Amino acid sequence: MKAIVFDGRLGVQEVPRPERRGGEAILRVLEAGICNTDIEITRGYHQFCGTLGHEFVGIVEESPEPHWRGRRVVGEINCVCHQCDLCCRGLEKHCRNRTVLGILNRPGALAEHCMLPLENLHEVPDEISDDEAVFVEPLAAACEILEQVTVRPEDRLCIVGDGKLAQLIVQVLVASSRSITAIGKHEGKLKLMTRHGAHAMRADEVPGNLKDLSGTFDLVVEATGSPGGFQTALALVRPRGTLVMKSTYHDRLNFDAAPLVVNEVRVLGSRCGPFQTAIEKFRHHEVEVGPLITHRYPLAEGAVAFERAQENGVLKVLVMMDAADRRMRLSGKPPVQI
Repeated sequence: MKAIVFDGRLGVQEVPRPERRGGEAILRVLEAGICNTDIEITRGYHQFCGTLGHEFVGIVEESPEPHWRGRRVVGEINCVCHQCDLCCRGLEKHCRNRTVLGILNRPGALAEHCMLPLENLHEVPDEISDDEAVFVEPLAAACEILEQVTVRPEDRLCIVGDGKLAQLIVQVLVASSRSITAIGKHEGKLKLMTRHGAHAMRADEVPGNLKDLSGTFDLVVEATGSPGGFQTALALVRPRGTLVMKSTYHDRLNFDAAPLVVNEVRVLGSRCGPFQTAIEKFRHHEVEVGPLITHRYPLAEGAVAFERAQENGVLKVLVMMDAADRRMRLSGKPPVQI
């Protein structure tokens, strides 16, 4: 089968189709998204080599439980042992022996097929489109913030970053706070965030306004994907406020820790989140992702898709595994043979 592989170089390669084992299912991938974490892996993050990708929607082709076959699904990315001390304490997603789809010791979903444990799968309701389903994993990561932090309507929130995840975070948090500021570098991306109720500010405006903004936000979410975003976020959070870290990057983060101590700032790492919450948000039309999709590429053009995903102003790039299959499912008719 074909897959987008990083082995020191990025390209589309022929790789072995997964062979089902134990309680795992083999999925035919319909489409998958390119995430900032995928891009960081190509720069050295996690020293991962192999098939990339963890945001996807697919069809169950092989399963130890027959009733799963043919179902359209998304999948949680952490595959756990249920035996280590962290699993036994209810911290399964931090399992000491975990593999992570397309990130840690498990081939990813930017391929014609991938494999995940049945327990990781969530069926996608018919009313949710394939495009929306691809966003379930990152939307769940955005929803995780509200699992970790209590947000009151009067709290002042700030999102540092205007990329794919930052866009979803604004849409998730806007229902919880009357005051959200988004700071980013791209005018078009910031306009999308204002559509969902955020006050937008360009990053180059922040230094001149830092005196007025410094220490004013109850909750700051750092989602720039760049180590430099942390310094901005730290300057903005109030004493005893909360700073949520959403970025993953391969560069080291160097910063002055004194403000954390002096201002008693709480710093939270935050990553994977509740899939069912994300699915319900799509079911109830609480999140809009269509404007976030800027480009689509066939699997054969995977390397080009990655190049495009790194260009300024680009949001989500989708990789379509079988364009003819997608047309058939959208129209309800077989694809026209040419």
